[in-house]
Amino acid sequence: MNADKGRVYHLISADSHVNEPPDLWTSRMPARLADRAPHVVSLEQGDAWIFEGAPGPMPFGLNACAGMDPTMRTPWVRFEDLRPGGWDPIARIAEIERDQVDAEVLYPTPRFQLAIASTEDRELHLAMVQAYNDWLSEYVEQAPDRFRGAFYLPNCGLDDALAEVERLGDRHGSAGFLLSRYPDGSLTPSPADDALWGVLAERRIPLNIHVSLVRGMPNQLNTRPLPGANRHLNITDDLLDLIFSGVLERFPALRVVAVEVDCGWVPYWKEQIDDNYRRFRHLHDLSLFPSEYLERQVHFVFVTDTYGVQNRHRIGVERILWSTDYPHASSSWPNSWSALQAAMCGVPSDERDLVLVGNAARLYGFGT
Repeated sequence: MNADKGRVYHLISADSHVNEPPDLWTSRMPARLADRAPHVVSLEQGDAWIFEGAPGPMPFGLNACAGMDPTMRTPWVRFEDLRPGGWDPIARIAEIERDQVDAEVLYPTPRFQLAIASTEDRELHLAMVQAYNDWLSEYVEQAPDRFRGAFYLPNCGLDDALAEVERLGDRHGSAGFLLSRYPDGSLTPSPADDALWGVLAERRIPLNIHVSLVRGMPNQLNTRPLPGANRHLNITDDLLDLIFSGVLERFPALRVVAVEVDCGWVPYWKEQIDDNYRRFRHLHDLSLFPSEYLERQVHFVFVTDTYGVQNRHRIGVERILWSTDYPHASSSWPNSWSALQAAMCGVPSDERDLVLVGNAARLYGFGT
């Protein structure tokens, strides 16, 4: 357990989410962009967000349905029917206390992340990023012993990314930056990005990838037959790019967090990438095996992964963090402790505390 100005932490979620308020962008973006700002519309079936370039109005009910009877979960809801903790930090404290969660690292609604990262107009993209980051900074500052915020990293130019890190990176409520695409808008790192990695490494600012990099605008609705079942698939390519581009080689102090991808698959994947590396080693200039970069620099955040917990030593106990994913559908709120007690059966107390508290406290500065 950890303490922050008298607060003792027993459980920290390294991945929770906000529900963005309807006026977040309309109240914060420049007047010249007012007619292009994301906003909420009321339709017959419910409320939905409008983002420029998205295929249609995006409902948000499944991003706020934790604790509901499964038969009551629907994409289409009215905003006023949501629990207020999504946008009100004081209300949020009461909500997480009901679940006996002491603190959280907060991320945006993933489909909004897709829409913002896929916006190619630099002025509009940067205005949306900065409006969200300012709002989130104000949110977490209301309870700095409870919350950290993962800020959007702009992806319309390296200078913009560096400027946003300089503007926000040292704020007490910062959980580092959320990488959606690389600074030039691509899905692969470039040597030109080294200035960014150098700043993050030197200042010990985490680089967070939530599920995967953004590969396009979101669909209007999530049409997958089993949402969340394959969230680990794309992150493997993203991590290989960080390894074989030499980013983790050149910046050994860079801390990368693979968020909401679980971890039970990691031992198998480490075996496979090392085995294939041995066969093609002559093509690459690395000083370590691929798995060694993961063991040195990459952390994995799980929601439900009993298999991963059971095989924690093959992953690295200091590389595993827990997520409630509240208020999304994957969350066990308000019964997270019951699920965790089953998953942690047989885990020594020192290792349990690392996974549930210590690793998140170390990475994100709870208790400092």
